[in-house]
Amino acid sequence: MQNLKFLKDFDLPPEKVFEFFSVHENLGGVLGATVTRIKDGTDGDPNGVGSVRTINPPGPVPAFEETTIRIVPNEEIDYTVTKGTPLKDHLGEIRFSPKGSGTHMEWKIMIDAGFPGLDFVIAKVLLRTIGKGLDGVKIPA
Repeated sequence: MQNLKFLKDFDLPPEKVFEFFSVHENLGGVLGATVTRIKDGTDGDPNGVGSVRTINPPGPVPAFEETTIRIVPNEEIDYTVTKGTPLKDHLGEIRFSPKGSGTHMEWKIMIDAGFPGLDFVIAKVLLRTIGKGLDGVKIPA
């Protein structure tokens, strides 16, 4: 099992940062992949609880699906992989908290694969991809 953590501070209030990261398609630049919402949330929000996104990474990696499982507006987004990967366990948690006039974001990802060592390989790719993606993210004010 691998546990990853990404920390990022933004010069925007939590509601703006949350709004950006809650829209599935906005994750494409962060993940270095094409991200498309394929099912609207069941809570009245298209990107809310129950919404499903397809993530199509570049190269030979097959597309997979993630489902939003919990949202606390302006504070938390939790999701899990629900289709298309050899992972046997996966949980992503994104937390937003005020920091001065801006926002501190903490993104945790827990992965476990059915094949020994695969979670380590996936973690290395995610560390590089998401780390670089977060460094370059531009959230409209």
